[in-house]
Amino acid sequence: MGKQETKKIRNVALLGHGSSGKTSLAEAMLYISDGTDRLGKTPDGNTVCDYDAEEIRRGFSLQTAIAPITWKDIKINMIDTPGYLDFVGEVAQGLRVADSAVIVVDGKAGIEVGTELAWDYATDAGIPKAFFINKFDDPEARFRKVFDQLHDRFGVSVCPLVIPMIDGDKVTAFLDLIDMKSYTYNSKGGYGSAEIPEAFIPEAEKYREVLFEAIASTNDELMDKFFGGEEITREEAVLAIHEGILHGEIVPVICGAATKLWGVGNLLDIIEESFPRHTAKGSEKIVTDDGIGELPIEPDGLPSIFVFKTIADPFVGKMSFFKVMQGELKRDAVLKNVTTGQHEKLAHIYVMKGKKQTEVDVLNCGDIGMVAKLSNTNTNDTLTADRPIAYTPIVYPKPYLSMAVLPAAKGDEDKISGGISRLLEEDLTLKFENDAETKQLVLSGMGDIHLDVTVAKLKSRSNVAVKLIAPKIPYRETITKTVQVEGKHKKQSGGHGQYGHVKITFKPGEEDGLTFTESTVGGSVPKNFHPAVEKGLLEAMQKGVAGYPVVRLAADLYDGSYHDVDSSEMSFKMAASLAYKECLKQAKPVILEPVGALYVTVPEDMVGDVMGDLNKRRGRVLGMNPAENKKGYTVVEAEVPKSEMMDYTIALRASTQGRGSFAYEFVRYEEVPANIAQKIIAEAAKDAE
Repeated sequence: MGKQETKKIRNVALLGHGSSGKTSLAEAMLYISDGTDRLGKTPDGNTVCDYDAEEIRRGFSLQTAIAPITWKDIKINMIDTPGYLDFVGEVAQGLRVADSAVIVVDGKAGIEVGTELAWDYATDAGIPKAFFINKFDDPEARFRKVFDQLHDRFGVSVCPLVIPMIDGDKVTAFLDLIDMKSYTYNSKGGYGSAEIPEAFIPEAEKYREVLFEAIASTNDELMDKFFGGEEITREEAVLAIHEGILHGEIVPVICGAATKLWGVGNLLDIIEESFPRHTAKGSEKIVTDDGIGELPIEPDGLPSIFVFKTIADPFVGKMSFFKVMQGELKRDAVLKNVTTGQHEKLAHIYVMKGKKQTEVDVLNCGDIGMVAKLSNTNTNDTLTADRPIAYTPIVYPKPYLSMAVLPAAKGDEDKISGGISRLLEEDLTLKFENDAETKQLVLSGMGDIHLDVTVAKLKSRSNVAVKLIAPKIPYRETITKTVQVEGKHKKQSGGHGQYGHVKITFKPGEEDGLTFTESTVGGSVPKNFHPAVEKGLLEAMQKGVAGYPVVRLAADLYDGSYHDVDSSEMSFKMAASLAYKECLKQAKPVILEPVGALYVTVPEDMVGDVMGDLNKRRGRVLGMNPAENKKGYTVVEAEVPKSEMMDYTIALRASTQGRGSFAYEFVRYEEVPANIAQKIIAEAAKDAE
């Protein structure tokens, strides 16, 4: 499959809840369009789009895959996205280059959380949508129930194009409401048409009325014809559907069964006839000095591409997936990376069908391709030939589920960072850092499955086995009482001895670290030893009673003594350390814990459950506000200790069925309640053994 005209390219994202059948639908489209010679099945691990070893092992999609299809001289780039919430970053990548979306719905389960999220994602992306109600080979699938749910939840723009003809509990054919024909399908996806049986005409007419009312709403002329009782012609209906889809006034509903190839041809016909091309929106969003601007799409202009995905393949190397945003891209083109300022030569360009690469000489505006081994190019980069413009980047959600990484075998410590860094290139929802305070390597992801997959990839790609444990909380300590103590270091071991003697007033400080002052008189401690006293305190403050760093400490050196021969900087450092230890015994130290601001966005009817859970987590609810641009949702604002947030990603997802989301950021340190402090001290003592 080589060069294709821009007007004959459709980029369609497949969205939906996990296990709704997105990958099976992509496989069916490939099969009936002769893109493959056999119909792969997800349970068998032989589909085109789920080709990664982890996807095959787990039986569901983990990453966005491209499946180009030729249908009636039109190239359709199907963008198959994962349905599980842990991999929402992959969905964001697919939507950034899609020009429309098909939301796949399970005909038995109906609207699920993933259905609602898919609608929101596509709406936020500003692209037209359609529904494919799948799995009508299941006798428990119910069209009327599911369609009514979609119509009620997403509005009157949702209208049927193809509905099932059900005799008892069995689907015997599908009814095309435009042509008023019934279709039956064979094992190759081909179909035969016939007149609708008389017994099913009333049902067809009922849904056809819904369809044509939606069609009529697209313009005044059709509205007059509809309410005047005049017939709307097929040509007028098809054009109105195209325009309605383009402007979001019509969201068509098609139904079928991907694994039986039912309705798949109808869906492809609708995509070919009515779905928008890349140039339909007229312009692309770019980053400007003032924020976000618009750049007209010029198919005949100089080439520019946007890199929306990276795969760190252990055999091919770095693979950069891109969309041609402007002009025509030819092999051997040299483009400038606007982000890095480096020039890159695209010596070979490919189109991808799952993992299969096909080299091409040219790709037109709107098409999707891949180039390998671009050393200075990453996801979200713009490469252009003529002007320093940057397309708006993909915005990734922040990962909040964090685990500490430990090597499973000695000697693998150095390999961990290298292996994970390669995974970070392709997954921008992962975060990896060396926590200087806790001395742990911390990996953060979108959920437990996400981290589990990351560990599995680390093993398979880099041969590094690791285990994940709960990360340490960076507690701190401080004192609550003013005390005067002394420290004396005296040692005689032949020759010069060691002598240092200090008297220090310790009190709670206002600054985060050490506030050191001196008020000695009469040279009791010579000035040249004052820095040593301060240094001794700074070193000692790295550990408090429970082993955590001490903060907010004010120390005033007010007296002491020295020896002309035996005193030294080391002696006064030791004396300061002894004074510090005595301070901890007398000044009533307490443990401080990090506390953060939490913003939880949930449906209004789930606010009570969320607030109850926050109370259990020692959270303080500060207020509630309606969510902006999310009707029916409320934002709960609270402050919660970090130690209580370790599993919140999983807990919130479970309690809200995936509808809730949150943001969390560190605010300050606060004193830990006494009963919890005792547990922390006991655990610290146990770890020190």
